[in-house]
Amino acid sequence: MPKVKTNRVNYPEGWELIEPTLRELQAKMREAENDPHDGKRKCEALWPIFKIAHQKSRYIFDLYHRRKDISKELYEFCLDQGYADRNLIAKWKKPGYERLCCLRCMQPRDHNFATTCVCRVPKHLREEKVIECVHCGCRGCASGD
Repeated sequence: MPKVKTNRVNYPEGWELIEPTLRELQAKMREAENDPHDGKRKCEALWPIFKIAHQKSRYIFDLYHRRKDISKELYEFCLDQGYADRNLIAKWKKPGYERLCCLRCMQPRDHNFATTCVCRVPKHLREEKVIECVHCGCRGCASGD
């Protein structure tokens, strides 16, 4: 007889410790998605969503890689269930990308002259001191800042 598929998810040990924070961030995400964007540019309406997605990924990354508070099983579960961005976390592990805000900022095809985003330029090399990334609203995610 074939197995009957159910929608039940078996949560790994330690889930109850991080669940309240992740639920809170999901509620913020829902609020940001439903927030009216009257008077904002098209790209500005997405900035809060990028910020919360970054916050969720950074939370899980810090719990596993920096503080070592969660198990590998729970970490993999969070990545598989979409609570964190696997590709963004993979970039954070590489030197020079420790503070990367989003993956669009480092892709040359999304920018003029096939370069990276202006937020990836260190502050001491910028002509303008206060800038905002067009894609995610970041004000600087270069590792040297």
